[in-house]
Amino acid sequence: MKSVSLTALAQEHLGTAREGSAGRSAVTVHGHHDFVLRQTLIALLQDQSLAEHDSPREATLQVLQGRVRLSAGEETWEGGAGEMLIIPPARHDLLALEDAVVLLSVGTGA
Repeated sequence: MKSVSLTALAQEHLGTAREGSAGRSAVTVHGHHDFVLRQTLIALLQDQSLAEHDSPREATLQVLQGRVRLSAGEETWEGGAGEMLIIPPARHDLLALEDAVVLLSVGTGA
């Protein structure tokens, strides 16, 4: 059995994001090409974003820290720590409204 402290990992990757020029940092917490579930922790500094991209078949976004805005076409969702969103099956982007850490869970269909 493997246990991961998301709190510690969040702090580590916020630190990495602050040190780098991109203003973000990410790590795969669980899963690889042979897994059906992949979970990625993403740290974004305020006003940093993940540009518009296609949606995987199934995905959720859990906000661990800070606030984010996910936009898909005309729809937007703002979430803070403790909130989770089922990502719509449409092109979307993600913006950090303040320093934020999210856990992205994706069903890869492997």
